[in-house]
Amino acid sequence: MQVTFFGATREVTGSCFLVEAGGRRILVDCGLIQGSPRHERHNRDRFPFDPGAVDAVVLTHAHLDHSGRLPLLIKRGFSGRVFTHRASVDLARIMLEDAGYLQEKDAEWENRKRARKGLRPVEPLYSRWEAQVSARRFHGLDYGDPVEIAPGITLTLADAGHILGSAIALLDLADGSRRRRVVFSGDLGHRGTPILRDPERVAEADLVVMESTYGDRQHRPWPQTWAEMGSIVAEAREAGGNVLIPTFAVDRTQMLLYMFNRYFDEWGLGHWRLFLDSPMAIKATRVYARYSQLYDDEAAAFERAHGDLFDLPNLQLCEHTEESMAINRVRAGAVVIAGSGMCTGGRIKHHLKHNLWRRETRIIVPGFQAAGTPGRALVDGARYLRLWGEAVRVQASVHTVGGLSAHADQQGLLDWYAGFGNRPPVAVVHGEPVAQQALLQQLHEAFDARAEAVDFGQSLALG
Repeated sequence: MQVTFFGATREVTGSCFLVEAGGRRILVDCGLIQGSPRHERHNRDRFPFDPGAVDAVVLTHAHLDHSGRLPLLIKRGFSGRVFTHRASVDLARIMLEDAGYLQEKDAEWENRKRARKGLRPVEPLYSRWEAQVSARRFHGLDYGDPVEIAPGITLTLADAGHILGSAIALLDLADGSRRRRVVFSGDLGHRGTPILRDPERVAEADLVVMESTYGDRQHRPWPQTWAEMGSIVAEAREAGGNVLIPTFAVDRTQMLLYMFNRYFDEWGLGHWRLFLDSPMAIKATRVYARYSQLYDDEAAAFERAHGDLFDLPNLQLCEHTEESMAINRVRAGAVVIAGSGMCTGGRIKHHLKHNLWRRETRIIVPGFQAAGTPGRALVDGARYLRLWGEAVRVQASVHTVGGLSAHADQQGLLDWYAGFGNRPPVAVVHGEPVAQQALLQQLHEAFDARAEAVDFGQSLALG
């Protein structure tokens, strides 16, 4: 029995872990590598295992850094089923289809340049159609229901509190008389996150594979975060500009809409025109509305009292390109929520081009920005941002609201690990080296845990 790490090792994205037991092979996640073009080129690499020899896949949640290479895995020979939460089935269908569309567009753009140079065309990583076909392999589960996904391997999902349907994966392995449990944290949620429940604790494991995205920092308390948001909106109104919020289509968008609803009067949002400029985020919001049984107590009570969490009187849903283009004629008084969350693509780039150079613009960055992305450049204080070959001067005010993160902070990660009564060994993944080392130090000092940051291709035996 062993686990081998083929992604998210000493970096945040590209989740991919192979579990072997009793002659069976289970893949946990198969995500896109995200970041700079140099990093993303590795998505085309051959898998370091035979996709056709994998018996089943466990998907912890729908984010593309966990799900985004599943169509490619199927394209290259995987023929089994993908097990995940029911809500993740619905969200992954949306996200993978969109990813396939973007892959087609990127290949089309690249091939125009290659044609002018007399070079052979490239194929997209996978097509929109291939993404749609891959979704037929998904099998939805509920939290807490054990399911045998291969002979001798039982999967149980627990609520990770990160996005709708996100799961902690408990794999109980049997090989003859030997029994072992490996627990994959997936991405753990930030305690107190609006809409979602807090991450469930697990009592026992033989190995924990644990994320570390924010392993080196603490988030601001929620009351301070909402006060900061309100002050930014008030300052933006006084400055007479627009507010741009580059955000992820799943979870961050829904969190913001819900909090806009809760603080509508206090933040003076009736004076603004609100735009949700992302077809994928609009679809994801409809999925969130369908799974109200997964809401935390506070969101459930709000829904009973006020109806749909995401229904705002001055919110315009922009599904068509023409609607998105029209936003850029608004010189002041617009709050624009658009993807992509790290500004690597999508409609937010157009809004940045029209607003980034204006001093009255306010940009709210509500989540983690991977190294090498335009979003990270903004957070790090770049004076210029390159958009479609043009260097655009950054004169807008950039506000990083770290308290909005959907990831657990260092204390949240430590508190979750504290739930394991037997203090199992830990393989730390999904984090940049500084964050990982800080978390490792705390795990050693607080729990005397056997913890290490694993390397790509490294295998850990399960006793």
